[in-house]
Amino acid sequence: MLIIAALAAAHPTTSSASSTTNGEPSVHMTLDNFSQNVILVPKGSRLLIVDDASVEHILQNGAWTNGTACTTAESGAPSVHNVDITGGSVEIGPFNTAGIFHIYCTIHPGMNLTIVVQ
Repeated sequence: MLIIAALAAAHPTTSSASSTTNGEPSVHMTLDNFSQNVILVPKGSRLLIVDDASVEHILQNGAWTNGTACTTAESGAPSVHNVDITGGSVEIGPFNTAGIFHIYCTIHPGMNLTIVVQ
């Protein structure tokens, strides 16, 4: 909970609710952003990412930092490499290692998702 509190303090507009779809952690995407930018995922679970806007998104490990796309391979994170989604949904994972991981959309600057695995 300290991690979540620190993230919320650093990003006051951050929503860090644990959303689920059919019991699976899920996060939705809008035209050019994630509907929340922090999601809690239980260790061993997969994450469902839903594109509500039917707009193309290409997901990758890493994050936008100061306007620059930074692809990173985080130890323990499932590989997300050019996952193209236009409408519908995609599962990522499983997340077998506790920690904080990052995914971003390569098309939309600033579109970052932080995944907190507990």
